[in-house]
Amino acid sequence: MTKPLTSHRPLLAVTLKLCALFLFTSMSALVKALSDEFPPGQLVFFRSLFAIPVIILWLIARGELSKGFVVKKPMGHFWRGVLGTSAMGLTFTGLSLLPLPEVTAIGYATPIFTLILAAVMLGERIRLIRIGAVALGLLGVLIMIWPRLGTNEMELAATIGALCVLGATLARAFVQIHIRQLVKVDHPAAIVFYFSMTATLLSALTAFWGWTMPTWNQALIMVMMGLIGGVAQILVTSSYRFGQASMLAPYDYATMLFAIVIGYVWFDELPTLAILIGAALVIAGNVVVIWREHQLGLERGKARSVTDPKA
Repeated sequence: MTKPLTSHRPLLAVTLKLCALFLFTSMSALVKALSDEFPPGQLVFFRSLFAIPVIILWLIARGELSKGFVVKKPMGHFWRGVLGTSAMGLTFTGLSLLPLPEVTAIGYATPIFTLILAAVMLGERIRLIRIGAVALGLLGVLIMIWPRLGTNEMELAATIGALCVLGATLARAFVQIHIRQLVKVDHPAAIVFYFSMTATLLSALTAFWGWTMPTWNQALIMVMMGLIGGVAQILVTSSYRFGQASMLAPYDYATMLFAIVIGYVWFDELPTLAILIGAALVIAGNVVVIWREHQLGLERGKARSVTDPKA
């Protein structure tokens, strides 16, 4: 009898998700630690390149290596790579200019932007509850970035950083919409593999604008960035084998706790009151969206059970 690919093990699912989120936050801290000395494109290159061996080993272990090479929409993967690489580069730029907790908090706007884009690009219906959630989330984003929109020269770097992270958040929302289309024709293993390949190749082109030769210690940290990112991607993907997305989604906000602790211990950073209030509003908006999606899923399930007695 074939072993099922998924099973309901919520404790394992939550553990895997939290470990993945901690690793992602730690990877961001490594990026921030190097960002004063290395351009974002170089950091994206190492982050992407050294994730590839981890992903390949994972696909071999799952028996999905062949599926990772086969694609039906190669240009779709190229544009997914462009969007994802852009988001990564903008995030890394933001990390060089803003505190880690602030970058983390602004990033919570991705689901809000994804909901808006789904309505505009995919024609998905957004009713009153989700419109309210979007408005709440956008208000939170405005509260977070407003103090950074200064005009004097001393505030310019922080303004650029906030706009970069906001741009990265919007780019990730486009990625989410794009992946919704890709998964209809290509295997998730291919999406993960070709993104790492595309990001590596695209970021390598930034070498023409100048890279910095790292020391051995710095090169080791860059390699660790890629390995940690690859392992984190596998852990978060594996978590969804043992728990529903609606159950795991709220745990994404644990990254704020991780970012505050790491930011304080490593960089002597603490979030401002505006960041805490804005992040709370964005999180509240996202939680409403998650709750509404869960309710709609239950309603669709009841409708199927009525129309199909075998369901």
